[in-house]
Amino acid sequence: MTERKWYTGMTTQEDWWAVWLGVGFFFLSLFNIAGIDLVGWITYPTKWVFSVPEGGKGAVGHAFYALGKKYSVTAKGFYKGLGWWSVLWTYVVFTIATCIGAAFMKWDLKRFFVGWTLIYFMTIATWFIGHHAFIAANKTNMHKYGLSFALSLGGGGSFILALIIGLIIGNFFKGFANYLSVAAKPEWYIKTAIVTLGVKLGYLPIKLAGMSQKLGKKAAELTFEMFFAGAMATIVAYMVFWPGVYIISRLIFKLPRKTAAVLGSGISICGVSAAVATGGAVKAKPVVSIMVAALVVVWAVIEMIILPGFFTHVWPKTDDPLVAAAAMGLAVKTDGADAAAGAMMDEFMRTKIEVDTNGAVKWPEGIITAGAVMTKVWIDMFIGVWAFVLAMVWVYRIERRPGERVPASEVWHRFPKFVIGYFFCWFFLLALYFGPGKAGAPEAKAFLKSVKAGAVPVEKGMRKLFFMLTFMSLGIITDFKKLKEAQFGKMVWVYFVALFLFIIPMAIIIAYLFHHGMQIPNIAEYVKPGA
Repeated sequence: MTERKWYTGMTTQEDWWAVWLGVGFFFLSLFNIAGIDLVGWITYPTKWVFSVPEGGKGAVGHAFYALGKKYSVTAKGFYKGLGWWSVLWTYVVFTIATCIGAAFMKWDLKRFFVGWTLIYFMTIATWFIGHHAFIAANKTNMHKYGLSFALSLGGGGSFILALIIGLIIGNFFKGFANYLSVAAKPEWYIKTAIVTLGVKLGYLPIKLAGMSQKLGKKAAELTFEMFFAGAMATIVAYMVFWPGVYIISRLIFKLPRKTAAVLGSGISICGVSAAVATGGAVKAKPVVSIMVAALVVVWAVIEMIILPGFFTHVWPKTDDPLVAAAAMGLAVKTDGADAAAGAMMDEFMRTKIEVDTNGAVKWPEGIITAGAVMTKVWIDMFIGVWAFVLAMVWVYRIERRPGERVPASEVWHRFPKFVIGYFFCWFFLLALYFGPGKAGAPEAKAFLKSVKAGAVPVEKGMRKLFFMLTFMSLGIITDFKKLKEAQFGKMVWVYFVALFLFIIPMAIIIAYLFHHGMQIPNIAEYVKPGA
């Protein structure tokens, strides 16, 4: 193996560009501390109808104001009242940022620009349509929009719609999908979204502290609890999942060692990334990693469609949502599908608990998504370590090549770098909260209010936009016919048996052991009536 410098890939890898995008816009948001708003242009849709009924909330529900309204309320100066123009500003700024990344990664810049433009505006249109009150409202607020029935999907309806449109393009307009594939980069978009999820976790205590200092402290404690529980659950899952899948592959389906190892990592650890890393570590034929990666993507889409609804409506402990969130993180095997499924389940569960309790219980937006991602992030962190261990085992034990040296730097180069951005944003904001925010003095409250004004567009607008881009892109690159190409036989059955009869049941058990009893703060008593 070739030993690389520690900084190799910093300007050419997707992982690093997720960090540069997420952390870069996070730093722009901090200019609000000095009273300079550099992120208020980021667009975000609200629920809407074509005409607001008498007694409704006026222009808030009107289609003309459905995009950009969120930040026209809070943004200062130039951005005030930006409305639909925020769609174009968001396009211009993110197009420049992503095209710079594409250029450094040596992608076809012209095709990326055109593909990105098409995907962006398809995503925005889908996001807007998915926020129509019939789709997004629930029985506690649908009367504001003159509705007697609504699907109660919250923002999750937009995610489903984006995935469906992407799948239609990917499976019925394959020439178009192939052209868009240069810009349809779900792994890049989701990793960027996960970095900004770190902003969400750090900002949550600040947001809730605005309602109550006690509530803010509870949120901070909960994020730390989730952090350590996720680590412990992941370690246990590693010790159980990989050997289990490997044994199923070898003993039941009689697959070769290398194929079983790649399947073991792909199914039990982290999908495409782990399959590719393991394939390289054990020197498997490239086609093996490609076949496993194809299976991972297709099955992840299937899980993403099934599991959020399953955990929301079948999960017996509706007061234990973080168990379901952690189980989702352990079960869904790609970053994109896991975080996307977590976001969908977040919308579903928050809507369900609010409807079931007639508004008496409301959970903070994003906390269930964070629970799903937390275990996945720990899994991602171990990819490099696990690939290094397998490389050592294959070199020094199975294939007995004592002359080949495995450099320790291999762990660093296989470590998912976007995790660094995720933790950096999270802990940076928590440090701000426990610093100036701890005293509760008026100047400290004003300081945290300025931090909040910058964090909201990034942790909500940018994060959800990149989640939407992920759903659209996942659909575009998913071709269900690849199941046939990927030896529609043993490997497909290994995945089915391992996933549904072993991984998911064990994920629920492990998640329950480490996350049972964690209470999400109820913000209903702090929310003004009608808010």
